[in-house]
Amino acid sequence: MKPFRIGDHVIEPGSRAIVDLPVSALSTHTRMNLPVHVLHGEKKGPVFFISGVVHGDEIQGVEIVRRLLQHQSLVEIKGTLLAVPIVNSFGFMNHTRYMPDRRDLNRSFPGSDRGSLASLLADLFFREVVLRCQYGIDLHTAALHRTNLPQVRVAPDDAELLALAEAFAPPVILVSKLREKSLRLSAKESGVKVLLYEGGEALRFDEQAIDAGVKGCLRVMEAVGMITEAPRKSEHHAVAVSTASSWVRAPEGGILHTIRRAGDRVGRKEVIGVIADPLGAQSVPVVAEDDGIIVGRTNLPLANRGDALFHIARVKPKSGVKAREQAAPLFDEDEII
Repeated sequence: MKPFRIGDHVIEPGSRAIVDLPVSALSTHTRMNLPVHVLHGEKKGPVFFISGVVHGDEIQGVEIVRRLLQHQSLVEIKGTLLAVPIVNSFGFMNHTRYMPDRRDLNRSFPGSDRGSLASLLADLFFREVVLRCQYGIDLHTAALHRTNLPQVRVAPDDAELLALAEAFAPPVILVSKLREKSLRLSAKESGVKVLLYEGGEALRFDEQAIDAGVKGCLRVMEAVGMITEAPRKSEHHAVAVSTASSWVRAPEGGILHTIRRAGDRVGRKEVIGVIADPLGAQSVPVVAEDDGIIVGRTNLPLANRGDALFHIARVKPKSGVKAREQAAPLFDEDEII
């Protein structure tokens, strides 16, 4: 292996280093950097990135990356891992999804070196990290006051990407069209295959989602030949594949009492919650519109009429995955509310 170069830094084979890529300065004269932990193996293999906190309040990726970097399986890595626990440090420090210029970083790719702050950061991350890689995993959570079942989202019409998602082995794989100016679309157009992992909620650590994220990332790294050992799937673990999903909305305003949880399979016309009048005068059932799996839900008991309450993924047998050509786009939870 040759030395690996990133920014002004050179990492020798068989070593690791933390590289700070300059982004900007705060008004306090404090420098802001993009931190990248580089693990450069002695033997040839793919270049692979794992990123967290593209959205500043989706903090689970920080802990997933931290645990990965300490994992024994990465001691003798083949190829190069670029681990970026915090992409959007500005939002991370302010407990907000967005950049200081109120832009969504995941709608700013591939970025520009002459644009807004969001565009500048997108350009730096994309140019110095993403474009150096063949594969990547971008770590996300649900929006504020919502929770997601651990799940992987993939672009349609890509058999290799679907195989990597199955190697990750989440409870559910969601196949959906890519969004304009998203990291995954820009990566795909540049020939980089990227999985998006969702699990847990914003501004909270969820041990189930963190554990699933760590194990899934290791399985994907094993699948592409970077490591030789990864956590095994249980014999009873089944991965469901979905090409369509929808949100069940509140039929009335009031207090939400949930009957079913994230991960539950539900049937069409099944009652999955109740909207109650706080005065005890009446209650209205919340009904599933389709068969499927609850992959996300609100955590707030207070509901207005029309609020998105439950995200249900319709599941097809694996033999029907060819239907992914008709996969619909998946909107972020903050766009759904």
